[in-house]
Amino acid sequence: VGERKGTVSEALEAVVAMRRVAESRMPYLRRLMAELDVRGDELDELLEVALDNWRMERLALLDRGILRIAAAELICFDEIPPKVSIQEAVRLAERYSSPESPGFVNGVLDALYKRVIA
Repeated sequence: VGERKGTVSEALEAVVAMRRVAESRMPYLRRLMAELDVRGDELDELLEVALDNWRMERLALLDRGILRIAAAELICFDEIPPKVSIQEAVRLAERYSSPESPGFVNGVLDALYKRVIA
């Protein structure tokens, strides 16, 4: 968090200590971070299949992060309905990214779902 260095676990604990994340969300966040750490390259490869002639490196950093979180949920979190993961990713893009991002994020995740998961 901030300029400090440390583990993801330490960063998550610091965020909770600053009351930015409810303690009840920590199991989800820990699991999400673990999946992204272990399966990040695999998730990026799956996303690139859905990107159709785009490379992850060309995407805005925020859009890349949103897509990675949603891909992790779609692939690794069976208890979260795919529609919910996609909808939440689109909402994040609407709130924090460019005007074009929500449609882009929706299209990529829909393609990922249809090609890889469904």
